[in-house]
Amino acid sequence: MGDEILSDTIMARNGDKKGCRVKAYFMDVFFWAYVILVFHKIIYEKIIMGVRYPVFSWMQPLGALVLGLAVSALLFLPESFSLGKRIMGVHKKTENRPWWKEPYAIFAFGALLITFAAGMRISEVSMREFFSEGGIAGARKIFVSMTRPNFAIFEVSLFAAIETIYMAFIATAFALPPAFLLSFFSARNLMAQNRFMFYLYLSIRFLLNIIRAIEPLIWAIIFSVWVGIGPFAGMLALCLHSVASLAKLYSEQIENIDEGPLEAMTATGAHPVQVVCFGVVPQIVLPFLSFTIYRWDINVRMATVIGLVGGGGIGTLLMQYQGLGKWNEVGLIVLMIAFIVWVMDYSSAKIREAIK
Repeated sequence: MGDEILSDTIMARNGDKKGCRVKAYFMDVFFWAYVILVFHKIIYEKIIMGVRYPVFSWMQPLGALVLGLAVSALLFLPESFSLGKRIMGVHKKTENRPWWKEPYAIFAFGALLITFAAGMRISEVSMREFFSEGGIAGARKIFVSMTRPNFAIFEVSLFAAIETIYMAFIATAFALPPAFLLSFFSARNLMAQNRFMFYLYLSIRFLLNIIRAIEPLIWAIIFSVWVGIGPFAGMLALCLHSVASLAKLYSEQIENIDEGPLEAMTATGAHPVQVVCFGVVPQIVLPFLSFTIYRWDINVRMATVIGLVGGGGIGTLLMQYQGLGKWNEVGLIVLMIAFIVWVMDYSSAKIREAIK
């Protein structure tokens, strides 16, 4: 009986190791395909050949993928040449040689340099334009005007700022219940009980990642068309993004809880709901409060930005005066936004410190 258990354990470990090696190989394939494609399109065509607008076709990434398969096949067997093996933990470290001298580390640094060079080229970074005489003169004019704020619009700006703070508060309050509920379904340690729960976990995480990947500015544009321009559109945009962000923060906190009380309660036959209520919730109350206050702080900052697309609040007022070129009025609004952000940052830090 003991030999059979040992044999099953060895087979399971070998199966896991084989799966890790397969994943490591495909990591190498995509790594080399990326390096080949970026080197060809950016380094060679745009930088070396000087082509301003390189022609793109879908055969190029497919060709890079084929070359990546070939290069990975050649470099996968040597233990020190596979970056995927190192990431998946199946790499055998060479004795008396630091990791940064390993071939896979050299390949990774090379890919990082290519990425940096490509990013500089795509971003069109130009110190000549940054320090140009005309550009500096224009920036000086704006900054001088902003240092002489027009206090005639103080009352209007104050009411817009208050609107921004309340909009962020309501967005955070509405986001709390769904984020709290979804966080338990997004925690891997609670949802890995069976296949159905695990697939539900993957589906919810995927949906939350999509919502969080879309910036609140984009959501504000969508809701401005949906419900009209105003604070309601901005509140909805902040609320939706807050649900996804808070659910992620909450779920990560749940995944880091002490598993001992959960195992003890499960062993005594406690229902899963009881395990969550009495084993999970007491461990996450204070971190959840801290994350919530921090999210309100973030929403106040974001509310000033989404106002630029009609989301209401002081951001909309800022956009109006900026479009008219009234920089003295813009200076007052910028000072007011900076003051609000400072007060919110200081207050939230003190509150988070107090509840620890």
